[in-house]
Amino acid sequence: MEAATSLATERGLDGLSIADLAVATGMSKGGLYAHFGSKLELQLATIAAAADIMNAQVIGPALSAPEPIARLRALSENFLTYAQHTFPGGCFFASASSEFGARAGDVRELLVNHHIAWTSLLTDIISDACEAGQLDIRDKEPTQLAFEFDSFLHLANDTYVLHRDHEQIQRARRAVAWLLEYHSPDQCRSS
Repeated sequence: MEAATSLATERGLDGLSIADLAVATGMSKGGLYAHFGSKLELQLATIAAAADIMNAQVIGPALSAPEPIARLRALSENFLTYAQHTFPGGCFFASASSEFGARAGDVRELLVNHHIAWTSLLTDIISDACEAGQLDIRDKEPTQLAFEFDSFLHLANDTYVLHRDHEQIQRARRAVAWLLEYHSPDQCRSS
């Protein structure tokens, strides 16, 4: 599944084939056909494997931070590291969502569910940080700040993949730091 997720970020989920996966893994096509049965099953299993990887590298470690603001910072840093180093085509979900966003079907639905879970996680952590007095989002809703936060991360992924320039990741780090500073309780009191 690791090979499938990597191939999918380079060739797209639609470009992922059992034949290519067999070559990449050294397994037989027959064995892979027996395991997956169809291209759709391969695509869905690849998305599930990518979700496990993202949970292990990005979400799980961030959730172990003791305070909500630390979780938000860790989530950002973990995502930026993941976007640069995990898959050759950057964030698996950014790639797959771009490819399947306008299509109907099971693949799109699974990607939509992943995106809902991701943005809900960001929103919940932001809400927790507000309740803990670590963020003051003034007249914004937590969902709006989650959208802004996610926008910085995904733009960094997209521009990094396109340019292979680490400065894109640094720009995202500065943007996230600015966003958190702008919404810090101390900054809000002095405004």
